[in-house]
Amino acid sequence: MSVLSLAVGAQDIPLGEVWQQFWQPDGGETAAVVHDLRVPRTLLGICVGVALGLAGALMQALTRNPLADPGLLGVNSGASLAVVCSILFFGASDMSTWVWFSMAGALIASVVVYALGAHHPTRLVLAGAAVSASLIAAINGVLSLDSGVFDQWRFWDVGALAGRSLDVVQQVVPFVLAGTLLALGLGRGLNALALGEQTGQALGVRLGRIRLLTGIAITLLCGAATAAAGPIGFIGLMAPHAVRAFTGPDHRWVIGYSAVFAPALLLAADVLGRVVVRPAELESGIVTAFVGAPIFIYLLRRRKAIPA
Repeated sequence: MSVLSLAVGAQDIPLGEVWQQFWQPDGGETAAVVHDLRVPRTLLGICVGVALGLAGALMQALTRNPLADPGLLGVNSGASLAVVCSILFFGASDMSTWVWFSMAGALIASVVVYALGAHHPTRLVLAGAAVSASLIAAINGVLSLDSGVFDQWRFWDVGALAGRSLDVVQQVVPFVLAGTLLALGLGRGLNALALGEQTGQALGVRLGRIRLLTGIAITLLCGAATAAAGPIGFIGLMAPHAVRAFTGPDHRWVIGYSAVFAPALLLAADVLGRVVVRPAELESGIVTAFVGAPIFIYLLRRRKAIPA
């Protein structure tokens, strides 16, 4: 998918020319398209996809809810409110500035939700829903104060890989890398957590520590992905379900394969958005919503959802 992401767009470029311009740019229009537009977009898609896939797998394991999505714990809403406030109160108008406000908002929202429902999966989900609803109301209130803020915010809120520079990628990579390393080490503990409180404790696993570390990893991953690309839905829901079909319920494998499958899924959605309404584009967040909503309804209606 990375190759297609570099080659396919409003202007199709043969793979041979993409390869040549990638390594030996001639300074022309094609080189500019490849290096200035498609390389940052592809790298961001990989980075955001890894983050969303891992966050979805971790969230489904933590809440023991197979329909859990990275937006469940209020991370997206917290990031959105922070971006809105940065525009209104601090005059922020640059994507690289929004990233830091978005990360801060995601972190604060996650801490509040975790403090309210840390000791029970159901309570955690309810706390996330309540905090999200409150934050969305706050967002709408702030947007009503200034129509100009809405015009800037909606560019970010639609969820897109286009229009982001390499600076944005460089800003979020450390957070995604830290969250990824943390997530890959949580598989065994999450397997114990899935067996229940008493069994997990009997196995010698410190369940409180596992929950805390999982919450930190989710915050890092969701916050970075949302900050860089806006709230892109359903990737974190679909990727773990897809890989669980051949890995089984072992979280060590689900987490690892989700980190591989999710970026491919996101890049596929981005490429599809470039070609379906050519020469215009559909943003990645819109494509994932069109594809993900029917899948979510299907999973919701199944009598026996795949266990998380």
